[in-house]
Amino acid sequence: MGISQNEATMEGWLYTIRSNRFGLQFPRKRYFILHNTLLRSFKTIPSSENEQPVRSAVIDSYIRVTDNGRESINKKVFFIFTIYSTSDINILLKLGASSSEEAAAWIHCLKDSALKASPCQANNFLGSPKNACPFLRSQSMKTKNQKNSFNWPFRSSVHAEAMTSDVTAPSSWKIIGCQNGLRLFKEAKVWDSHGGHWDDHPAIMAVSMVDGTSEAIFLALMSLGPSRSEWDFCFYHGSVVECLDSHTDIIHKKLYSDWLPWGMKRRDLLLQRYWRREDDGTYVILYHSVVHKKCPPQSGYVRAHLKSGGYVITPVNKGQQSIVKHMLAIDWKFWKFYLRPSAARSLTISMLERVAALRELFKGKKGNYSSKYLSREWLRHVHLPQTGKPDNKIEDDDLIENEVEKPASASVSLMDLNEEPDEFFDVPEASEFVDDDQSESELYSEPSSELCPSSSNHPEITSAAGFVRKLHDLATQKKGYMDLQEVAEDTQLYCFGNSLQEDPTCTLPCSWSAGDSSWFMIRGKNYLQDNGKITANGTLMQMVGADWLISDKREDDLGSRQGGIVQKHAAQAGLEFFFIVNFQIPGKSRYTLAVYYMMKSPLEDHPLLYKFVNGDDAFRNSRFKLIPCISQGSWIARKTVQKRASLLGQFIETHYFRGKNYMEVDIDVGSSAMARGAANFLLGYLNTLVVEMAFIIQGDTPEELPETLIGTCRLNHLDPSKALLTIP
Repeated sequence: MGISQNEATMEGWLYTIRSNRFGLQFPRKRYFILHNTLLRSFKTIPSSENEQPVRSAVIDSYIRVTDNGRESINKKVFFIFTIYSTSDINILLKLGASSSEEAAAWIHCLKDSALKASPCQANNFLGSPKNACPFLRSQSMKTKNQKNSFNWPFRSSVHAEAMTSDVTAPSSWKIIGCQNGLRLFKEAKVWDSHGGHWDDHPAIMAVSMVDGTSEAIFLALMSLGPSRSEWDFCFYHGSVVECLDSHTDIIHKKLYSDWLPWGMKRRDLLLQRYWRREDDGTYVILYHSVVHKKCPPQSGYVRAHLKSGGYVITPVNKGQQSIVKHMLAIDWKFWKFYLRPSAARSLTISMLERVAALRELFKGKKGNYSSKYLSREWLRHVHLPQTGKPDNKIEDDDLIENEVEKPASASVSLMDLNEEPDEFFDVPEASEFVDDDQSESELYSEPSSELCPSSSNHPEITSAAGFVRKLHDLATQKKGYMDLQEVAEDTQLYCFGNSLQEDPTCTLPCSWSAGDSSWFMIRGKNYLQDNGKITANGTLMQMVGADWLISDKREDDLGSRQGGIVQKHAAQAGLEFFFIVNFQIPGKSRYTLAVYYMMKSPLEDHPLLYKFVNGDDAFRNSRFKLIPCISQGSWIARKTVQKRASLLGQFIETHYFRGKNYMEVDIDVGSSAMARGAANFLLGYLNTLVVEMAFIIQGDTPEELPETLIGTCRLNHLDPSKALLTIP
C-alpha cells in the first residue's frame, strides 16, 4: 500500500455486512481498493490492473464515515464502520474489519478521499444510475505489492495535522522517583469550585517503554481472561457486567489479597470502562467507579473506589514499541489504622508496578505476543449483542432474486457495493467464525439480553442521530448503573444568550469567560511547505454570551429565538454579526452548551469567514475546526479530550443555520458513538473541570494563511444540576 500527498491508495480484505430476507445479518468477504476517490470491490485479489471489479463507486464531498466500534455477527466480532452520504438517505455501506487498526486506516483514507472530492464529482455521483460518471474507468491505479496491503501506522494524506498537541497548557505532573524501571509521577492537587480539594487521593502515574505494538498491548490490557494472570499479579477474576455501547462497558474485578498488607481484606472494583483509538495509533483506556444493581458489594470483599484511572498506549519507533502510561487515583477504603496517606500511596504504587510486569512479558515474548489470541480472549468476555434486523429502506433490493450484476462502468453509488445476499449459499460455515477451543454449547448460546442493550442499524441517514438518541434514552431508562458523581437535575427559566454568567476572574462556578488565545497553536504562513504552527495572537470575534440548558429534545437554531441577544440586535437594525456554536449533548435529558461570538466589522472584510458563512455544508464540514482542552480537572477527564484540532463535521452530524445577522453551527454529539461515550463519561466530572475551547476556519491555501481564531472560551465548573430549562 502506498500513501502520497497527491493521492490516497488503500487496499485489503473487508467484510460487507448484509441482511437476508429473514432479518439475519451476515458478513461477505471482499477485496476493496480505494484509489483517490474511486472505491472498487473484488471477490479475489485482482491479478492485473485491467481486471474488472464486481462493484465500484465514487467517494464524493458529501460522503461521511462513522466508526461504529465492535459488533458481533455470526459469533464473530468485527470492527464496524459505515459510509453514508449526507445528501442521499439511500446511500449507505456497512463494512467490517478484523481489527481496530484496519478499520481506523480505512476510515482515515476514506475521509481523505471525501475531502479531496470536487463538487462536480458529487453531482455526478448523486445523479441517476443511468448516467454513469465518465471518469469511473479512466482512473489509473497502482497495484504493486497488493498482497502486502497494510503498512501500519497509517498516516493521513491530505495535509494531516501533526499528532502533537495543539494546546500549550503546562503539565500538571511532577516526577517523584523511579522504581523497578518505571518513572513515577504525581498529579498536582485539583481545587474544586468550593475552594477545597476535589480529590484527597492524588493521582500517581507510572511510565515505561514496552516492546510491543500498541494494538497487542491494548488487547492484553482489555482482556479479562487467563492471559491476564501472566502479568497482572493483582488480578484474581474479572467479568463484564453490562455492555453499554461499542466503546463503553461495566466490568467487575476481584483482586488477590496476597499482595495487600497483612490484615487487609480482599478488594474488588466495579468500573465503567471507556476506550478509543486515536489517529496516530494511540489507545486510551479510561476507568472510574460506578454502582450497578446487578453487581452489589460482594461477601468477603471491600469495594475500593477508583476516582480515575486508565492507560495510554502510544506507538513509537515505527510502531514496534510503545510508551505505556498507567494512572491511578484510588480510595482503598482503609480502616482507621491504615489511614496514613503513605500507606495508600505505597499500595497504589505497588499496583502501578503491573506496567513493569507487562513490559517483561512482552520482552520475554520478543514482541511476538499473539494479538489474535488476545483478541479472541478479550472478545470472548465482551458478549456483544448479536445484530440482525435489516434496514428496510436500504435493503429492499435484497428481495429481488436472480438479479444480473451490473457492469462496473454503470456503478455510480455506494449502494452498488451492497451485493445481493445469496443467503442460502453465501452464509459462512459456523466454524469459520468460532474459536477452535469454543464448545458446541457456547456456539449456540446467545448472550444475555439483560446484560447487553440491543443494537440496530441506521434506518436512514437523515434520522440516524435521532435513532441513536432513542436508543440512548432507552438504555438510560433501563440502565442499572449510575456514576458516583451523578447529581440531581434542577430546572429554572432563562433568556437565550445569557443563561450562563460571565466571570472574567475565572473563580465563580458555572460561569464563562473568554479564553487565552496564546494557549492554542494554529497553522502559520508557511504551513503548506513546512507544516509549521504558530501561537495564536488574538481572535476575530468577541465572546458575548453562553447558554447551559436542559431540555427533553434537541435545541436547534438558538439564534432565531425571540428574546435572545441575537434577535435583540437584529430588531435594533444593528450591524453586529454573531457566530454561535451549539453543542447538543445527550444524557438523561438533553443538554445544550452554546457560546456566542460577535463582531462589528462587515463580514466582507474577512474573506474566509465570508466564504464559510455563505458556502454550502460540504465546504463548511471540511473547514470548521475545534481545539478543546481541559485546563483543570482530574487526569481521567483530561485524557477523555484530545488536545488537537479536529474537523467536527467529518465525524459528528453538524447542522448549519444562516440568519440575517448570524451563523450557527449545531453539533449533535449523540450522532457519534465515540463522542457520545466521551461526553457521557465527562458529565459526572463536569463540575470539577475548567474547559477551554477555540474555534477556527481551516486555511488550506496560501491566501488563507496564517489562520485566525474565530474565538475562544473558558467554561468554569459547569454543573449539570444547574442547567436551565429551555423556554418553549
